[in-house]
Amino acid sequence: MRVLAQFLAAATDAAQFPVPTLPEIAFLGRSNVGKSSVINSLVGAKIARTSSTPGRTRSINFFAVRWPGKPRPELIFADLPGYGYAKISREISQEWPKFIEPYLNDRPTLALCVALVDVNVPPQHSDRQLLHFLNASRRDFLLVATKSDRLSNNQLNSALRVLAEEYPAARLLPYSAKTGAGRNELWTEIRQAAQQLAGASASSVPLN
Repeated sequence: MRVLAQFLAAATDAAQFPVPTLPEIAFLGRSNVGKSSVINSLVGAKIARTSSTPGRTRSINFFAVRWPGKPRPELIFADLPGYGYAKISREISQEWPKFIEPYLNDRPTLALCVALVDVNVPPQHSDRQLLHFLNASRRDFLLVATKSDRLSNNQLNSALRVLAEEYPAARLLPYSAKTGAGRNELWTEIRQAAQQLAGASASSVPLN
């Protein structure tokens, strides 16, 4: 399935966020975790920039996503800045209170946070901090283990067990942007979260 995606805005301040209308899916993860590759593999086009230099994304980039044949977008992808890279981690962390924390804490249309971790490396302190933050914010999140194609089946199963033990409360999905493994499952999670938010919003509208 290929969807159509269009760049909407790049925000480095809460005042620059698009007007909240459609369900939004936020993508978060350490620098170089493969976040842009995951987004691009989902939509079937290179909308998010990939780079060998960690920390290139310094804003929240919003993309409107619609299905072929549909007249209007159905949801929005939000690509958040990476974290955890030594050279830029302090700079990024200083920016969190300015626009990233307000987005994660207060955005009414945020339906799901897709938290990405590299399945090839041990659990990281910065990832634990992010998941604790999302729990405290009461945000629904899915833990996606990227670059799964780099491991054999036995290695992958072992790495997933480690992640499951480290993050017992998280829903865990292995993913490969290279082979497409996990793509359909992630789309299912995304669409279900978007539909749930849309249904909740509709039910909260007072009847005349």
